[in-house]
Amino acid sequence: MAVLEAAEFLHVNTPESWVVLASNSLSLLLIDHANCERKAASSALSMIYRYEERSDFAMKLSRIVREEMRHFEQVHALLRALQIEYVHLSPSKYARALHSYARERSPTKFDDLLIAAIIEARSYERFELLEEVLEGRVAKLYGKLKESEHRHFLVYLDLAQSLDEETVITTRVQELLSHEAQLITRFDDQFRFHSGDPKDTKG
Repeated sequence: MAVLEAAEFLHVNTPESWVVLASNSLSLLLIDHANCERKAASSALSMIYRYEERSDFAMKLSRIVREEMRHFEQVHALLRALQIEYVHLSPSKYARALHSYARERSPTKFDDLLIAAIIEARSYERFELLEEVLEGRVAKLYGKLKESEHRHFLVYLDLAQSLDEETVITTRVQELLSHEAQLITRFDDQFRFHSGDPKDTKG
């Protein structure tokens, strides 16, 4: 399963209404983004223990942990520079919904890696969009961070591919991506970095 571009990997694009709201919700965007980087580091660290028999996994995941924490520091520094208080936010439903969906439907040993790949691909896609619509230091930071997200996406996908046959991985990742597409396009009344469509088309 040769996947090189995050945009081709994902089933749907981020709704334009999310981009518009994000550009007008800078404080929420950056605070939740900082939380996402911290959680991404924690997730990669937990996988080092989960796959402790694979030393090759540990080395690749260790690098991701360091990079995610560095990204957290960079976003946190930007918050201070912009005089935005780093307050508590309730977590996004996105990652939790992906993991819940996987657990409910014949969970596999590589679901965590595939879900991590999907999250990184979505982050890359949104960084590209935000780099275009935002200005100054925020746009510059997202332009710098997006390549790391793309690399993390490929690393997680490669690690998953090493655990089973390509056809098995392909089938599972397409199933997860179909559910991810629903999360991204359905109405979401809570704005977060990975939230769904803020525009209720049924209303």
